[in-house]
Amino acid sequence: MAMPRPLHTLPKAHLHLHFTGSMRHSTLIELAREHGVHLPDALVEDWPPRLRATDERGWFRFQRLYDIARSVLRRPEDVYRLLREAAEDEAAEGSRWLEIQVDPSGYANRFGGLTNTLELVLDAAERAAKATGVGIAVIVAANRTKHPLDARTLARLAGQFAGRGVVGFGLSNDERRGRARDFDRAFRIAKRAGLLAVPHGGELAGPQSVAECIDDLGADRVGHGVRAAESERLMARLADRQICCEVCPTSNVGLGVADTVADVPLRRLFDAGVPIALGADDPLLFGARLLPQYELARDVYGFRDAEIAELARQSIRSSAAPDSLKLELLREIDRWLTAPVEEVEAPAAVCR
Repeated sequence: MAMPRPLHTLPKAHLHLHFTGSMRHSTLIELAREHGVHLPDALVEDWPPRLRATDERGWFRFQRLYDIARSVLRRPEDVYRLLREAAEDEAAEGSRWLEIQVDPSGYANRFGGLTNTLELVLDAAERAAKATGVGIAVIVAANRTKHPLDARTLARLAGQFAGRGVVGFGLSNDERRGRARDFDRAFRIAKRAGLLAVPHGGELAGPQSVAECIDDLGADRVGHGVRAAESERLMARLADRQICCEVCPTSNVGLGVADTVADVPLRRLFDAGVPIALGADDPLLFGARLLPQYELARDVYGFRDAEIAELARQSIRSSAAPDSLKLELLREIDRWLTAPVEEVEAPAAVCR
């Protein structure tokens, strides 16, 4: 029996990672101690917490834990540390390009307003990229539980930094509390600035949520999107237009979208021709980063090495990485797949 190829040496892109949720658990504990923040047991002894957000109470608990975690980021050096450590973790897992999603309004009061917050994040991302060789870009995300006017403000802000580290505009939080169509003007602003449209959809709401992201927001990618598997017609649309779904299996189980990992329709979407970028979503709350998602593809969904390589290719193609870097990484994926297993070494760092 052939030895499986090491997944940590497979070049890949990580396109679904939230800013606070990327924090190491050890860093959360340390910063909470430094800043005198009391953490509930769910973030300490009982970590990772047991979550199920398919009802309002469950989502409230998830959001409460997320807000507590966010509260430990109080100084600029905390932001620099978070992004440096996130980049180091990406590099260790073979991730060569990261698009990290942040809502600046969640930190604006702490760091001098929306613009100053975004500039801080972008500077921290640039330094982390230089230190680790992992390319890092930023997605500015609006909160669908807030007024659409807030989203338009963030879209204009994101547009000001298009080409300067910001590559996309997203829409996150509980999709049951804000229809995609309510945010269409914000996404038009972002599109005019040349940003990718990357809203969440098809997670806690059904396939219609994904369809609205496509039809009303002009989605280039859909965060999660797994509920699209409930509609053959919708999967065909995604495949025909090559709209990528950022599938996060561990998160889907953690939030109750699927009862077990085996129930996440990764194989169904892949076989239907829907491009997929595996993501970790919020490792701080779900306890698993990017590499375990690829391990699940092999161990649970039965993906062979050639199919795993194609998953990695799809993540690269669906990213906003420079074309030259995409070509280089695609060649390295081919080498990972064709070289003898013993010759597949850890990839060399690539600087942006």
